[in-house]
Amino acid sequence: MALTTMLNGGGNTIHNPSVAFTTPQNYASRLSHLLTVNAFKPLWCPTLTIQPTPSTFSPYLSPHSLDPFSAIAFTSRTAIQSFHQAISSLSHPPLSVDGPTFTVAALGKDSELLHKEFLSRICAGSDRVKVLVPPVATPSSLASELGDGGGRRVMCPVPLVVGLEEPPVVPSFLQELRDGGWVPVRVEAYETRWSGPRCAEGIVKAVEEEGLDAVVFTSSAEVEGLLKSLDGFGMGFGDLRRKCPGLVVAAHGPVTAAGAERLGVEVDVVSSKFHSFDGIIDVLNVKLATRFRI
Repeated sequence: MALTTMLNGGGNTIHNPSVAFTTPQNYASRLSHLLTVNAFKPLWCPTLTIQPTPSTFSPYLSPHSLDPFSAIAFTSRTAIQSFHQAISSLSHPPLSVDGPTFTVAALGKDSELLHKEFLSRICAGSDRVKVLVPPVATPSSLASELGDGGGRRVMCPVPLVVGLEEPPVVPSFLQELRDGGWVPVRVEAYETRWSGPRCAEGIVKAVEEEGLDAVVFTSSAEVEGLLKSLDGFGMGFGDLRRKCPGLVVAAHGPVTAAGAERLGVEVDVVSSKFHSFDGIIDVLNVKLATRFRI
Protein backbone atom coordinates (compact mmCIF):
# COMPACT_ATOMS: atom_id res chain seq x y z
CA MET A 1 0.00 0.00 0.00
CA ALA A 2 1.44 3.38 -1.01
CA LEU A 3 2.06 5.96 1.66
CA THR A 4 -0.29 8.41 -0.06
CA THR A 5 -3.17 5.98 0.33
CA MET A 6 -2.36 5.30 3.94
CA LEU A 7 -2.25 8.96 4.86
CA ASN A 8 -5.15 10.38 2.89
CA GLY A 9 -7.97 8.91 4.97
CA GLY A 10 -9.71 10.46 7.97
CA GLY A 11 -8.73 14.05 7.27
CA ASN A 12 -5.08 13.43 8.10
CA THR A 13 -2.46 15.89 6.90
CA ILE A 14 -0.05 14.40 4.37
CA HIS A 15 3.67 14.63 4.97
CA ASN A 16 6.06 13.50 2.26
CA PRO A 17 8.96 11.85 4.09
CA SER A 18 12.37 12.74 2.70
CA VAL A 19 14.42 9.68 1.75
CA ALA A 20 18.09 9.88 0.80
CA PHE A 21 19.57 7.10 -1.29
CA THR A 22 23.18 6.54 -2.22
CA THR A 23 22.93 4.15 -5.17
CA PRO A 24 25.03 4.72 -8.31
CA GLN A 25 23.49 6.28 -11.40
CA ASN A 26 22.61 3.03 -13.16
CA TYR A 27 20.01 2.21 -10.49
CA ALA A 28 19.08 5.74 -9.44
CA SER A 29 16.23 6.54 -11.84
CA ARG A 30 14.36 3.33 -11.02
CA LEU A 31 14.57 3.83 -7.26
CA SER A 32 13.82 7.56 -7.49
CA HIS A 33 10.68 6.84 -9.52
CA LEU A 34 9.40 4.29 -7.02
CA LEU A 35 10.01 6.67 -4.12
CA THR A 36 8.21 9.50 -5.90
CA VAL A 37 5.10 7.53 -6.86
CA ASN A 38 4.87 6.28 -3.27
CA ALA A 39 4.75 9.85 -1.90
CA PHE A 40 8.33 10.01 -0.67
CA LYS A 41 10.61 12.94 -1.44
CA PRO A 42 13.77 11.40 -2.93
CA LEU A 43 17.22 12.84 -2.34
CA TRP A 44 19.87 11.24 -4.54
CA CYS A 45 23.39 11.42 -3.10
CA PRO A 46 25.50 8.83 -4.95
CA THR A 47 28.54 7.73 -3.00
CA LEU A 48 29.80 5.49 -5.82
CA THR A 49 30.35 5.83 -9.55
CA ILE A 50 30.21 2.84 -11.87
CA GLN A 51 32.23 2.60 -15.09
CA PRO A 52 31.89 -0.48 -17.32
CA THR A 53 35.17 -1.82 -18.71
CA PRO A 54 34.09 -4.12 -21.56
CA SER A 55 37.65 -4.37 -22.87
CA THR A 56 38.48 -6.77 -20.02
CA PHE A 57 36.40 -9.42 -21.79
CA SER A 58 38.60 -9.30 -24.92
CA PRO A 59 40.52 -12.55 -24.21
CA TYR A 60 37.22 -14.45 -24.14
CA LEU A 61 35.51 -13.09 -27.24
CA SER A 62 37.10 -14.80 -30.20
CA PRO A 63 35.29 -17.74 -31.84
CA HIS A 64 35.16 -20.75 -29.48
CA SER A 65 36.97 -18.82 -26.70
CA LEU A 66 34.10 -19.51 -24.25
CA ASP A 67 34.19 -23.25 -24.96
CA PRO A 68 36.43 -24.00 -21.94
CA PHE A 69 33.70 -22.55 -19.70
CA SER A 70 30.45 -24.14 -18.54
CA ALA A 71 28.77 -21.02 -17.16
CA ILE A 72 28.77 -17.27 -16.69
CA ALA A 73 27.58 -16.03 -13.29
CA PHE A 74 26.44 -12.41 -13.25
CA THR A 75 25.98 -10.89 -9.80
CA SER A 76 25.04 -7.37 -10.93
CA ARG A 77 23.18 -5.54 -13.65
CA THR A 78 26.28 -3.54 -14.58
CA ALA A 79 28.25 -6.73 -15.24
CA ILE A 80 25.60 -7.88 -17.72
CA GLN A 81 25.58 -4.50 -19.44
CA SER A 82 29.37 -4.46 -19.70
CA PHE A 83 29.44 -7.97 -21.17
CA HIS A 84 26.65 -7.09 -23.61
CA GLN A 85 28.62 -4.05 -24.72
CA ALA A 86 31.67 -6.25 -25.26
CA ILE A 87 29.86 -8.86 -27.39
CA SER A 88 27.53 -6.51 -29.31
CA SER A 89 29.95 -5.92 -32.19
CA LEU A 90 31.25 -9.48 -32.59
CA SER A 91 30.90 -11.05 -36.02
CA HIS A 92 30.84 -14.56 -34.53
CA PRO A 93 29.55 -15.71 -31.11
CA PRO A 94 32.31 -16.85 -28.73
CA LEU A 95 30.54 -20.12 -27.79
CA SER A 96 30.26 -23.07 -30.18
CA VAL A 97 26.82 -24.34 -31.17
CA ASP A 98 27.67 -27.94 -30.30
CA GLY A 99 28.54 -28.94 -26.76
CA PRO A 100 27.12 -29.49 -23.29
CA THR A 101 24.63 -27.13 -21.66
CA PHE A 102 26.04 -23.67 -21.01
CA THR A 103 24.48 -21.78 -18.08
CA VAL A 104 24.02 -18.00 -17.91
CA ALA A 105 22.97 -16.96 -14.40
CA ALA A 106 21.75 -13.65 -12.99
CA LEU A 107 19.94 -12.30 -9.93
CA GLY A 108 16.35 -11.06 -9.61
CA LYS A 109 15.26 -8.38 -12.05
CA ASP A 110 18.76 -8.31 -13.56
CA SER A 111 17.74 -11.48 -15.39
CA GLU A 112 15.43 -9.37 -17.56
CA LEU A 113 18.57 -8.37 -19.48
CA LEU A 114 19.18 -12.01 -20.47
CA HIS A 115 16.83 -11.72 -23.42
CA LYS A 116 16.93 -13.69 -26.66
CA GLU A 117 19.12 -11.20 -28.53
CA PHE A 118 21.65 -11.15 -25.68
CA LEU A 119 21.86 -14.94 -25.54
CA SER A 120 22.19 -15.23 -29.31
CA ARG A 121 25.28 -13.05 -29.11
CA ILE A 122 26.85 -15.68 -26.86
CA CYS A 123 25.85 -18.71 -28.91
CA ALA A 124 24.01 -19.06 -32.21
CA GLY A 125 22.43 -22.28 -30.99
CA SER A 126 19.97 -21.15 -28.36
CA ASP A 127 19.23 -24.75 -27.31
CA ARG A 128 22.69 -25.03 -25.78
CA VAL A 129 22.27 -22.02 -23.46
CA LYS A 130 20.02 -22.08 -20.40
CA VAL A 131 19.21 -19.21 -18.05
CA LEU A 132 19.44 -19.73 -14.30
CA VAL A 133 17.79 -17.33 -11.84
CA PRO A 134 18.12 -18.42 -8.20
CA PRO A 135 14.97 -18.16 -6.04
CA VAL A 136 16.78 -15.81 -3.66
CA ALA A 137 18.56 -12.86 -5.28
CA THR A 138 21.93 -13.22 -3.54
CA PRO A 139 25.34 -14.35 -4.80
CA SER A 140 25.32 -17.13 -2.21
CA SER A 141 22.04 -18.49 -3.57
CA LEU A 142 23.41 -18.29 -7.10
CA ALA A 143 26.47 -20.35 -6.10
CA SER A 144 24.21 -22.91 -4.48
CA GLU A 145 21.85 -23.16 -7.48
CA LEU A 146 24.75 -23.75 -9.86
CA GLY A 147 25.26 -27.04 -8.04
CA ASP A 148 28.32 -29.26 -8.21
CA GLY A 149 30.94 -27.78 -10.48
CA GLY A 150 32.89 -30.99 -10.97
CA GLY A 151 36.02 -29.01 -11.82
CA ARG A 152 34.31 -26.97 -14.52
CA ARG A 153 35.12 -23.30 -15.15
CA VAL A 154 32.67 -20.46 -14.52
CA MET A 155 33.27 -16.89 -15.64
CA CYS A 156 32.52 -14.34 -12.90
CA PRO A 157 32.25 -10.74 -14.14
CA VAL A 158 32.70 -8.62 -11.00
CA PRO A 159 33.75 -5.08 -10.08
CA LEU A 160 37.19 -3.67 -9.48
CA VAL A 161 36.74 -1.52 -6.36
CA VAL A 162 38.78 1.70 -6.44
CA GLY A 163 39.20 4.09 -3.51
CA LEU A 164 37.33 1.86 -1.07
CA GLU A 165 37.92 -1.46 0.63
CA GLU A 166 36.46 -4.31 -1.40
CA PRO A 167 33.38 -5.64 0.42
CA PRO A 168 33.49 -9.35 1.27
CA VAL A 169 30.57 -10.19 -1.05
CA VAL A 170 32.58 -11.03 -4.17
CA PRO A 171 35.46 -12.88 -2.43
CA SER A 172 32.90 -14.90 -0.48
CA PHE A 173 30.98 -15.70 -3.67
CA LEU A 174 34.13 -16.90 -5.42
CA GLN A 175 35.04 -19.05 -2.42
CA GLU A 176 31.56 -20.57 -2.33
CA LEU A 177 31.97 -21.52 -5.98
CA ARG A 178 35.31 -23.17 -5.21
CA ASP A 179 33.75 -25.01 -2.31
CA GLY A 180 31.10 -26.27 -4.75
CA GLY A 181 33.71 -27.73 -7.07
CA TRP A 182 33.80 -24.88 -9.58
CA VAL A 183 36.86 -23.11 -10.95
CA PRO A 184 35.83 -19.43 -10.94
CA VAL A 185 37.59 -17.11 -13.37
CA ARG A 186 37.36 -13.52 -12.15
CA VAL A 187 36.89 -10.88 -14.85
CA GLU A 188 36.78 -7.26 -13.68
CA ALA A 189 33.87 -6.12 -15.80
CA TYR A 190 33.53 -2.63 -14.36
CA GLU A 191 35.05 -0.21 -11.87
CA THR A 192 33.30 0.86 -8.69
CA ARG A 193 34.83 4.11 -7.47
CA TRP A 194 34.22 6.35 -4.50
CA SER A 195 32.39 9.49 -5.63
CA GLY A 196 34.76 11.68 -3.64
CA PRO A 197 34.94 13.72 -0.44
CA ARG A 198 31.89 15.88 -1.22
CA CYS A 199 29.46 13.05 -2.01
CA ALA A 200 27.72 13.31 1.39
CA GLU A 201 27.14 17.04 1.02
CA GLY A 202 23.47 16.73 0.02
CA ILE A 203 22.70 14.56 3.03
CA VAL A 204 24.61 16.83 5.40
CA LYS A 205 22.75 19.86 4.04
CA ALA A 206 19.36 18.16 4.34
CA VAL A 207 20.07 17.11 7.91
CA GLU A 208 21.16 20.58 8.90
CA GLU A 209 18.42 22.54 7.14
CA GLU A 210 15.20 20.52 6.93
CA GLY A 211 15.79 17.14 8.46
CA LEU A 212 15.85 13.71 6.92
CA ASP A 213 13.45 10.82 7.48
CA ALA A 214 15.26 7.86 5.95
CA VAL A 215 18.42 6.67 4.21
CA VAL A 216 18.42 3.76 1.79
CA PHE A 217 21.52 1.71 1.04
CA THR A 218 21.64 -0.83 -1.78
CA SER A 219 25.20 -2.05 -1.20
CA SER A 220 27.74 -2.01 1.60
CA ALA A 221 30.22 -0.11 -0.60
CA GLU A 222 27.72 2.77 -0.64
CA VAL A 223 27.78 2.80 3.15
CA GLU A 224 31.57 2.97 3.25
CA GLY A 225 31.56 5.76 0.66
CA LEU A 226 29.12 7.79 2.74
CA LEU A 227 31.08 7.29 5.96
CA LYS A 228 34.31 8.29 4.24
CA SER A 229 32.71 11.51 2.99
CA LEU A 230 31.03 12.28 6.32
CA ASP A 231 34.43 12.01 7.97
CA GLY A 232 35.62 14.85 5.76
CA PHE A 233 32.77 16.96 7.10
CA GLY A 234 33.86 16.14 10.65
CA MET A 235 30.84 13.89 11.15
CA GLY A 236 30.00 10.26 11.73
CA PHE A 237 26.76 8.43 11.08
CA GLY A 238 25.89 8.85 14.75
CA ASP A 239 25.77 12.60 14.18
CA LEU A 240 23.06 12.09 11.55
CA ARG A 241 21.10 10.02 14.04
CA ARG A 242 21.41 12.69 16.74
CA LYS A 243 20.33 15.51 14.44
CA CYS A 244 17.43 13.42 13.05
CA PRO A 245 16.31 11.24 15.99
CA GLY A 246 13.72 9.34 13.96
CA LEU A 247 16.04 8.59 11.03
CA VAL A 248 15.26 5.20 9.48
CA VAL A 249 18.11 3.26 7.89
CA ALA A 250 16.86 0.83 5.24
CA ALA A 251 18.95 -1.86 3.55
CA HIS A 252 18.17 -3.52 0.23
CA GLY A 253 18.52 -7.14 1.33
CA PRO A 254 20.42 -8.98 4.07
CA VAL A 255 23.81 -8.80 2.34
CA THR A 256 23.70 -5.01 2.34
CA ALA A 257 22.38 -4.99 5.91
CA ALA A 258 25.23 -7.20 7.12
CA GLY A 259 27.77 -4.97 5.38
CA ALA A 260 26.31 -1.83 6.94
CA GLU A 261 26.37 -3.40 10.41
CA ARG A 262 29.97 -4.48 9.84
CA LEU A 263 30.82 -0.82 9.19
CA GLY A 264 29.06 0.28 12.38
CA VAL A 265 25.80 1.54 10.85
CA GLU A 266 22.75 0.06 12.57
CA VAL A 267 20.01 -0.93 10.13
CA ASP A 268 16.35 -0.45 11.09
CA VAL A 269 14.56 -2.22 8.25
CA VAL A 270 15.66 -4.77 5.65
CA SER A 271 13.85 -5.53 2.43
CA SER A 272 12.78 -9.16 2.28
CA LYS A 273 11.83 -8.92 -1.42
CA PHE A 274 15.23 -7.83 -2.65
CA HIS A 275 14.90 -9.17 -6.19
CA SER A 276 13.64 -5.64 -6.96
CA PHE A 277 13.38 -2.23 -5.28
CA ASP A 278 9.69 -2.80 -4.57
CA GLY A 279 10.69 -4.53 -1.35
CA ILE A 280 12.51 -1.50 0.01
CA ILE A 281 9.46 0.65 -0.72
CA ASP A 282 7.27 -1.80 1.17
CA VAL A 283 9.36 -1.68 4.35
CA LEU A 284 9.60 2.12 4.22
CA ASN A 285 5.82 2.39 3.84
CA VAL A 286 5.26 0.21 6.90
CA LYS A 287 7.93 1.89 9.03
CA LEU A 288 7.10 5.51 8.20
CA ALA A 289 3.33 5.49 7.70
CA THR A 290 2.23 5.76 11.33
CA ARG A 291 4.76 8.46 12.12
CA PHE A 292 3.29 10.88 9.58
CA ARG A 293 -0.40 10.39 10.30
CA ILE A 294 -0.83 13.74 12.06
